[in-house]
Amino acid sequence: MNRVWLPPEQYAEQLMKATGFACVHFTDERDRPVQLHAPYSPSHPWQMAGGTMEPGERPWQTAVRECHEETGITLTGPPRLLAAVYGLPGAEWPYSTMGLVFDGGRLSEDRIREITLDPEEHDELRVLPLADWRPLMPAQDFARLTAVTRARSTGTAAYFDTWDWDEG
Repeated sequence: MNRVWLPPEQYAEQLMKATGFACVHFTDERDRPVQLHAPYSPSHPWQMAGGTMEPGERPWQTAVRECHEETGITLTGPPRLLAAVYGLPGAEWPYSTMGLVFDGGRLSEDRIREITLDPEEHDELRVLPLADWRPLMPAQDFARLTAVTRARSTGTAAYFDTWDWDEG
């Protein structure tokens, strides 16, 4: 077999393009998920604290930075991975999406009240039983939240590969 090896920059141009994100899953002391409302994102209105990785940033660094920016909470390690999330590109976004969800732990009522939302990103915080989130978010977001919640309770990280830009 006769292979042609391309220079790295040419080979890289042929590969799949993806953006990375990292986020943090918090619950209250009764294991009810904490979610933030993003008025700028009607397709994903309720979210975990987190966001897109910046160049040169590792996933845990992204989770720590974004969590602090969005809630005022400063995470300390070590990181505990709850899920790896993957989504195919679609009409709304031309790249695949790959991200990690870390465990932020259980927050007391006092700590939840102390959360300071970044008003440019989130306008509301809610703590609800898992089933009560179902009507408030798209099916794929609820499935991801369910997988993350299950991963926390079982101690086994979830692999969630259907968080696609075009639901199907």
